[in-house]
Amino acid sequence: MRRRDMMGAAAGLATSLAATESLAQQRPATPPRAARPAPPPTSPATTPLGPLDTSARHALIMDFDTGAVLLEKAADDRMPPSSMSKLMTMYVVFELLKNGRLRMDQQLPVSERAWRMGGSKMFVEVGSSISVENLSRGVIIQSGNDACIVLAEGISGSETQFAELMNETARRIGLRDSTFRNATGWPDPEHRMTSRDLATLARRIIRDFPEYYSLYNERSFRWNDITQENRNPALSRVAGADGLKTGHTEEAGYGLTASAIRGGRRLILVVNGLPSMRARAEESERLFEWAFREFENVVVFRAADTVEEVPVYLGERATVPLVAGRDLVLTLPRQWRRNLEVRVRYDAPVPAPVSKGQGIGTLLIAGQGVPEMNVPLIAGADVDRLGLLPRIPAVIGRWFGS
Repeated sequence: MRRRDMMGAAAGLATSLAATESLAQQRPATPPRAARPAPPPTSPATTPLGPLDTSARHALIMDFDTGAVLLEKAADDRMPPSSMSKLMTMYVVFELLKNGRLRMDQQLPVSERAWRMGGSKMFVEVGSSISVENLSRGVIIQSGNDACIVLAEGISGSETQFAELMNETARRIGLRDSTFRNATGWPDPEHRMTSRDLATLARRIIRDFPEYYSLYNERSFRWNDITQENRNPALSRVAGADGLKTGHTEEAGYGLTASAIRGGRRLILVVNGLPSMRARAEESERLFEWAFREFENVVVFRAADTVEEVPVYLGERATVPLVAGRDLVLTLPRQWRRNLEVRVRYDAPVPAPVSKGQGIGTLLIAGQGVPEMNVPLIAGADVDRLGLLPRIPAVIGRWFGS
């Protein structure tokens, strides 16, 4: 086994904002957790830099590209998500649009039930028909409960059936601790999500539906002669903010799932259980600024970079390039870069033939505060085996140690 330290090279690594693969540790799959009392709002959040005070009962900040969690507080506790669960409603709508089972110009009828729905409203008129495009704006910008009902009934026949579709979709896309009972986030003791699931859902919306995500950045929408402003305070307070959704009920408090991008680097924030709209606006702004200021994305290797030239035995070329095959990026506190340790491990020589993409090594990543990671390395080229006559001197030479 051969090992080469690369700490010196790691110290000079440049930052990057173009990550394509996540090196974040994955949580093992777990069944939905039973609801438990939320921690007091005054307890601090956990971060790689130590505790950080936040008045939110639940919070999580995630790097979009790497999936690294920069801050969390009760992030796996099942909580009432209120209108933030409308992100799941719209994920279902967007997916149907993308696969052609729904059209933006498709007209859906307004039932009396949708018209009578309480809470925040788009102000639909009973007996009318509204396009999916306008209903989507009614949900996203105006947080219209009535618009959610129109979509749910138009897609599944009833809100109950639509909630089942939400649950099926949630399980398929990796929301491990979410249960939906309606399309609106209307209070229900079994309608629950976690901050981690909300961040995962926001990430999926941005990644899976870039053609529709821009709706979340629209600042106002007028329907039925009533103009309503987008309720997301981050859009006006946080540089680079472009989505997603607020929520509020008496049980849940004030919540926000938001995203912001600066210089190509995107963060996702979830907070819930705040005492007021003002607290929601101020706390989300403060946490975004802290996360952008304190963390950076560090490129370990680009996809095609040669990590090392590995000797090949009986090959038509003496070595084969060892590559990662994908961009390897870490999200780290800015002052930790100098402590990053990178090592390469492989067996040498590699017997020919070697196929491009063949696994022939491992990249070991560690350092202060960095979870240890083992990343497979692959051959960056094909190397054919030598013909019979050229192999003879190579074999003899190896026998005699030359």
